[in-house]
Amino acid sequence: MTDPPGNYPPPPGNYPPPPPPPQGGYPPPPPPHGGGFPGQQGGPGYGAAAVGALPKEAYTPWGTRVLAYIIDYIPYAIIMGIGWLLLIGTRETACVTDTSEYQLGEFCATGASTVGQLSIFLAALIGLAYVVWNMGYRQGTTGSSIGKSIMKFKIVSEKTGQPIGFGMSVVRELIYLVFAGLCGIIWLIAVLFPLWDDRRQTLVDKIISTVAVPL
Repeated sequence: MTDPPGNYPPPPGNYPPPPPPPQGGYPPPPPPHGGGFPGQQGGPGYGAAAVGALPKEAYTPWGTRVLAYIIDYIPYAIIMGIGWLLLIGTRETACVTDTSEYQLGEFCATGASTVGQLSIFLAALIGLAYVVWNMGYRQGTTGSSIGKSIMKFKIVSEKTGQPIGFGMSVVRELIYLVFAGLCGIIWLIAVLFPLWDDRRQTLVDKIISTVAVPL
């Protein structure tokens, strides 16, 4: 004899029947992990959703950012200063005496020596490498350049709350240079923008979607 279609015999073996559901219908949901909301992770700092919606006082003040900028470029100024001192200090003077019929006398000219030219070239190269490492790699991967670490804040994406990476950090600094090259007034407005902005962002921050928050 065969069973009617749609009806299947119970599996072989001695298996206890499943427990009946509690009165009222559905079983209770499993408890959340860690006593909080499912999938939520604790920890210090700002969450990805909250970093772009903080009160104005929670963002890094303009004066703190200016001090960090000055600290960041002190090593660069020292490196370039050494290069210029060597360039000026090793200048050479060459003299030529006119022996023609006009007897115009001796002419002397002072110019940069080979050592001086090499010194300023190496200083510029080392200075550029420092800026790329500090403002690009270090800031892009950790959120803080040397100056920002000393002043206790970081640059993060307002969308994710995380550092923006090496490439975008370099682009961010290049935009500042473009503003300065196009017009000093544009650069000045860009860097003064945090004084009246609700998120204390520069114009470059708004273009890249970054904010400055305390560590």
